[in-house]
Amino acid sequence: MNRTAVAGMHRHDVWLKRLEKYRRRARRPVPMVVEGQVTRVVGLTIEAVGVQAPVGARCLVHAPGSVIEAEVVGFADDRTFLMPIGDSRGLMPASRVVPGEGAYDALVGEELLGRVIDATGKPLDTLGPIAYSARTPLLGRPINPLARSPIDTPLDVGVAAINALLTVGRGQRIGLFAGSGVGKSVLLGMMTRYTDADVVVVGLIGERGREVKEVVEKILGEEGRRRAVVVASPADNPPLLRMHGAWLATAIAEYYRDRGKHVLLLMDSLTRFAQAQREIALAIGEPPATKGYPPSVFARLPQLVERAGNGGERGGSISAFYTVLAEGDDQNDPVVDSARAILDGHVVLSRELAEGGHYPAIDIEASVSRVMNEIVEPEHLEAARRFRQLYSTYERNRDLISVGAYQAGSDPRVDEAIRYHPLLVRFLQQPEGEARDFARSLAQLRELMSGEQEVENSA
Repeated sequence: MNRTAVAGMHRHDVWLKRLEKYRRRARRPVPMVVEGQVTRVVGLTIEAVGVQAPVGARCLVHAPGSVIEAEVVGFADDRTFLMPIGDSRGLMPASRVVPGEGAYDALVGEELLGRVIDATGKPLDTLGPIAYSARTPLLGRPINPLARSPIDTPLDVGVAAINALLTVGRGQRIGLFAGSGVGKSVLLGMMTRYTDADVVVVGLIGERGREVKEVVEKILGEEGRRRAVVVASPADNPPLLRMHGAWLATAIAEYYRDRGKHVLLLMDSLTRFAQAQREIALAIGEPPATKGYPPSVFARLPQLVERAGNGGERGGSISAFYTVLAEGDDQNDPVVDSARAILDGHVVLSRELAEGGHYPAIDIEASVSRVMNEIVEPEHLEAARRFRQLYSTYERNRDLISVGAYQAGSDPRVDEAIRYHPLLVRFLQQPEGEARDFARSLAQLRELMSGEQEVENSA
């Protein structure tokens, strides 16, 4: 065989190998990524054209010298609206927008206990990187309402006024309603330390950055930190990151609940979550409806809150406390009103009580636990009702009593309320460093409601 024939066979083999390589590549087609480009940046919103990505998908915006992560939050005609996760400085017209892989997931795992992380799951402490062992949808998986276990067990929160008069059940969702500076963070800290739970998840959403260190060092302490996870997204974070912080804290609580743990979820605050959604909605052109809040805000709130509660067969639970900031002490604020409707009860903190040195400043008359009647003994319920009646009778006649216009003997019920009032106030007050467990709170309530001799001595 001459050289020409050998060379021809060699070229034939080479082409056959190339053809087989192309055939294999064709069997594994690479999905086409449709890139877009930035056309406009207004306030918090990035507008792009040519991007094909669903709402909630993550995208990478290639700016000169950096890559900015963003999430699709809406679209109109051929325009796609994105919200950056971090700082958007450096963006230029026609910057490339590349759709990422899927939506955001929450990184979870047992390794989170004792750690402080931001809304993206990155550690804020100095304990090194976190070796996450699992992923879960950031927005959670819905639970069939009929599959949830009923709320039938009292939860000890270590605060006498709540244990005895506003008894909380394991798996209940409670709101702490208050204006600024009336002690809601202090009360939240007391419950963080004293509540009977396997795991504590604290979400600091849109609050002051300095509170993160206070929660870790002063409120949790070395012992409490071992069973706690802190997710911090302070007020200087972009609105989307603040919302992610609330979703991530809830996803972490769901992870432990699904493993049979009893979880205490403390979120400060639900109002900042609503305000973050308002910023996003207004930025993409959603019209305001109620006092500047677009309708999407009131759709997001129940989506977040309904993820807490009891689980199913594994027996885990999420008992959740959400602080709700009543702006201007307005209890009819839209967020306050909406939260009151979707939660299983509310604890209202009074500025008047706080200014008078009464702590915790719980307004017993305005507060309620919607499951208390189903989880406590009849004797306990009757004692709590009698306490409320005495307290309410005194408050209704406070002005007459204060100016000396009430004459003793005019009304036996008012006379009884006046005799009991010093003891009622003493029972409701509790130092920050003192824990009163459920059994002690109930015993003190029973003793107070049956101790006529003690009342006479205190009058």
